[in-house]
Amino acid sequence: MLHHLTVTAQHSPELLERVLRVMRHRGFSVQNMQMNLDSDNQQVELHVAVASERAIALLTAQLTKLIGVTAVSLTDRTAEPKLAVV
Repeated sequence: MLHHLTVTAQHSPELLERVLRVMRHRGFSVQNMQMNLDSDNQQVELHVAVASERAIALLTAQLTKLIGVTAVSLTDRTAEPKLAVV
C-alpha cells in the first residue's frame, strides 16, 4: 500500500532525521518526499509518500509523539498497482 502523509512541525536541524528514523523503524519505505520551510524558518511541512503492508496507524501514532511535530494527517490513500513478472 502507498500512503501519502503531511507532517507539520517546528523547524529544527534534527527533525528530518527523526521522522525518517521512525518511518524506517516502523517498517515503511519512503517513496517520495517534499519539504517546505515557511518564510520565518519556524514551521516545516513534509509531504511524504510511504509504502508498506503494515497499517498506517502504526506510523502516524509514532510520528505525533515526536518532539516538535504539531500535526500528522493522511492526505491520500491508494493501493499501489502490482506489476506482473514476465
